[in-house]
Amino acid sequence: MIDDLDRIMAIMETAFDPQWGEAWTRAQVAGSLSLPTTYYYFVRANEEEEPVGFALVRAAPGEEELLLIAVQPEFRGAGLAKRLLEQFTEAARERGAERIFLEMRENNPAEKLYRTFGFETIGRRPKYYSKPDGSRIDAITFGLCI
Repeated sequence: MIDDLDRIMAIMETAFDPQWGEAWTRAQVAGSLSLPTTYYYFVRANEEEEPVGFALVRAAPGEEELLLIAVQPEFRGAGLAKRLLEQFTEAARERGAERIFLEMRENNPAEKLYRTFGFETIGRRPKYYSKPDGSRIDAITFGLCI
């Protein structure tokens, strides 16, 4: 039987565009999951299927950070990422979090989802990410009070 780390890696393999280098390695994910303050959530297109998306998060006193969120490309646009955010936000509230943070590259299409969900820009890291042509773009930090 496939384990959850294998499920996360299988989704990540198809969900992240390799040109941006945003996908984590198996060792990075496994290391993160070994920490008691790291949680993950799956979403399925239907209950009989394998997961098609996941969220990986890290908790700290009073706040949580969305480290990764991914949905396989063929299932995008069906509200699954929103379901992951809702599941994560509710669990974060139950753990006592008051704020959620995330960071993404400036031209990430997920920005629309985050803004619709209520996230607001709270900072920037200039020229943090490399574009495929070698130029650099900013990272945007978002926050959400929950």
